[in-house]
Amino acid sequence: MTAGEPAGKIRDLRDRFLAFAFAAADLLVEVNAEGCITFAAGTFRTRFGEAPEAFLGRSVQVLVAPEDQAALALGLGTLSALGRLAPVILRLNDAQRCEVTVAGLAPPGPGERLFLTFGPRPGPPPVDRPISPESLACLAEMRLRDGMRGTLGLIELPRGSDVVLARTPGLRMALMEDLGHAGEVAPGRFGLLTSGEDALNALARAAEATLASHGLPGPVATRAVALEAEGLTLMQATRALRHALAAFSRDGVSGVDTAGAPAGLGGLVARLASDASAVRRAISARRFQLVFQPIADLTTRAVHHHEALLRPPAELPDTLSSTDGFVRCTEAVGMTEALDFAVTERVLEALASSPGTQVAVNLSGLSVQNPAFRADVVALLDSASMTARRLMVEITESAEIEDEAEAIRTLDMLRERGVSLCLDDFGAGAAAFRYLRAFRVDWVKVDGLYVSNAVRSERDRAFIASMVDLSTAVGAKVIAERIETEADAAAMRALGIQFGQGWFYGRPGPLPRPVHTAPRGSADREVWA
Repeated sequence: MTAGEPAGKIRDLRDRFLAFAFAAADLLVEVNAEGCITFAAGTFRTRFGEAPEAFLGRSVQVLVAPEDQAALALGLGTLSALGRLAPVILRLNDAQRCEVTVAGLAPPGPGERLFLTFGPRPGPPPVDRPISPESLACLAEMRLRDGMRGTLGLIELPRGSDVVLARTPGLRMALMEDLGHAGEVAPGRFGLLTSGEDALNALARAAEATLASHGLPGPVATRAVALEAEGLTLMQATRALRHALAAFSRDGVSGVDTAGAPAGLGGLVARLASDASAVRRAISARRFQLVFQPIADLTTRAVHHHEALLRPPAELPDTLSSTDGFVRCTEAVGMTEALDFAVTERVLEALASSPGTQVAVNLSGLSVQNPAFRADVVALLDSASMTARRLMVEITESAEIEDEAEAIRTLDMLRERGVSLCLDDFGAGAAAFRYLRAFRVDWVKVDGLYVSNAVRSERDRAFIASMVDLSTAVGAKVIAERIETEADAAAMRALGIQFGQGWFYGRPGPLPRPVHTAPRGSADREVWA
């Protein structure tokens, strides 16, 4: 640096130096408000085999293993809101999947800049972590968007292996060494990005040998899905990926093969298209069912509101018989908006028959950013203005919101009509943290995976505590999903969460209706069925 360099550049270099000194860091990155890397320094060549400059303009998420990308997104949200990120443990997306301590600082000044440092992890490494299908899908989608080739590899262990793995930590550790970068998307089912079918089969044979050495002989099933989107739009390809992972998580290799995976992404899309007519008929005839699950105060157990949950008609093919399969199909064939409108219409009808009740309905990101859907919903809500004020909307992350400006217009329209807004499955994917920054919401619902693990996992408790802090900072109340026991409820109360949803408070069923109303002037209240 010379005396002739601009003062602004000198300040920038000084700020970066100070940020680098913020921790004993191996890596330093600066990211902008969109999470793209604008400055990089440190041991990038050693960690990733590329110079720091190669990462400029790319999402900072590419540095982190897919199972930890949601945690990084939470950290970025916390850093943006509070100006500082306390050290957290994340796993890099390098060959060794090294665990590092990530910390952050947001220096004051015009233009948002966030500095992140990646330093050595203190203490012994923890056991392997599960990866959600959503996280693996996000990583695969990033490859598709960047035009990078590769293969989505799916590995299913012999029946009963998951039980033995849970009881035998040594076997699990040996198996994870065999499977390398694979993450467990469901018990006994693993997914990873690999170079091709040969590499996938080599991993499977190594896993078979390890299992056999522990008295668990049997074939390890695999399915390779090439990340090639020729003839498909990017949206079709990404929806097909998510559909494949959902089918694999639920039904294993046989399920993903039934969904069309042997023919690649194109086969998955073709199978979904063949199911489209059955889905279209079910939506237009309103043949689906709705059930309602209570959301209650964690302390008093008083019901605050209910969530409407979709149940597909029983006569549909097996691939569409689950709610997830039905919804994935509607997304892949472009009927999400029609389904969301039909469900909203049915919920308003239910509210009209249940005075005093509040009900939350799920809306996809595809619907929220669609101007035509917004116009239809405006007319629907205005025709039932009093009932609409008891409606709540949960924004789901099944499809990413790409047009945030249109989404904001839709959410503003809902808010103007008294509809409260909630971010669903907070923590399941990276996009939800961006939504919390972009959209003004009243509620945040913590993904049930973290809630289920929180009783026994300090890491998951810390993650939830960070979500609560970030939600509180933007004025949103927090709901915890999957509350199944008193221990779950107590753990969430200790973390500052006020509301919960799960079987502990009630299974999905009919919406309660008043069966008797006291005469006018009576002190008695309504009696509910």
